Parts: sequence; structure tokens; C-alpha cells
Amino acid sequence: MQHKEMRVISEIWLKLRIAAVLANRTGLALATGLFVWSGVLPALADEAAARRGEAVIETWCRDCHPRSGQDASAFDGPPYEAIVQLPDHDEAYFRRFLNEDHFPMPTFRLFDEEKADVVAYLMFLQAGQPRP
Repeated sequence: MQHKEMRVISEIWLKLRIAAVLANRTGLALATGLFVWSGVLPALADEAAARRGEAVIETWCRDCHPRSGQDASAFDGPPYEAIVQLPDHDEAYFRRFLNEDHFPMPTFRLFDEEKADVVAYLMFLQAGQPRP
């Protein structure tokens, strides 16, 4: 587990312990804990998917698409940070795009899970979040 994830889990654990003390260890503490985890676990899952998506892009796409800050003139395609800011380039667009051939780009046959992870990474970039 990454340091950031461990810090988030530690903070949540502390909040759960405080809630248990305040609730005098009643059913309210369990309900509070479930509520907190219901919001945190999806966020950790999204971040993990984005990290896997970034790895797919690093493996298959970086020969043509530069990283942010690299000289784009040396590459055939634009950086992903620019792509995600184009009009109508939302999650549905990227899901469709990854399921179609898009010449003159090479066609890579990604697994469905890899496509979903790439979309998660693109959504992280689009939201302006730091790299996962």
C-alpha cells in the first residue's frame, strides 16, 4: 500500500475510534464507520484504477503521446493533458474511443479492465487531480 493510502486509512481509523467513544460503543459507532468507509473505499479504488491506467498508457502510448512538459513537436500525438480538455471529451467519449479503431493510430487490443483503467486515468487528468 502507498504511503498516501496508509495515511488516509490511519486518519479514518482514528475517526472511527473517536466516533465509537463518543457514541459510547453503541450501534451508532458501527453506522458511522460504515458511512465513512462507503465514501473512502470507492475513492481508493478509483485512484488504484487510475494508477493502473497510467501504467497501460506508459506501456502502449508514450511512443506517440508526450508526457506533460515534454516537447510535443517530437511526437505524433498530443499530450493527454491536452486531449482531456477538448470539448465533448467526457467519460462516455473515451469509453467509445477505446472500443473503436482510430487510424492512423496503432490499434492496440486492450482488455476491458485495461480500458476502464485508462478511462479512470483520463478522468483524473481531466479533473486536474495530481497524478495517482
